[in-house]
Amino acid sequence: MTTYFYIRVSSKEQNTIRQEVKAKEHNVLIENVYIEKVSAKNIIDRPVLTNLMSVIKNGDKLIVDSISRFARNTKDLLELVEQLNNKGVQFISLKENIDTTTPTGVFMLTVFGAVAQLERDYIKERQAEGIAIAKEERKYKGRKPIDYPKQWDKYYKMMKEGSIKAVDVMRILELKKTTFFKLVKKYELNQEVGVKS
Repeated sequence: MTTYFYIRVSSKEQNTIRQEVKAKEHNVLIENVYIEKVSAKNIIDRPVLTNLMSVIKNGDKLIVDSISRFARNTKDLLELVEQLNNKGVQFISLKENIDTTTPTGVFMLTVFGAVAQLERDYIKERQAEGIAIAKEERKYKGRKPIDYPKQWDKYYKMMKEGSIKAVDVMRILELKKTTFFKLVKKYELNQEVGVKS
């Protein structure tokens, strides 16, 4: 039996130390701690979790700090737990004190997942209302424009010359795919009209 610990934070800047301490407290070996730094709404956008789900097997145990670190909505949560159950994997969420080897644990997991989803929906609703009010009062500025990272010109040129791939530029400059292609489009448009980046 192997015990795994899954850690997720929403951005590369966020600290994982608190969750790593929890993993240590539960005697999880460092090679079995999976750390993901991404604000993904579903499992498709979380390669570390996808990899972990393919590695974990019958008799293993998966510990998370809280269900909000494991799944971002009730549907994903229940699907992931069902996958773990089908594999014969025990799931433990420390914050909510959930253990899926018991019927009570499974029930509590469903309840907590639904409550977490409801809270996220409320937050979105309040944000939308706040934006609508700000727009009415002409105070809403929208998102800040994306700035070009340092050395953008250098790597863009290398990419266009074919000495480096776009995927490598994204990795080096730590850009998400959508952000990268927005910058490329903006940069090329600026080049056409003679605006410097």
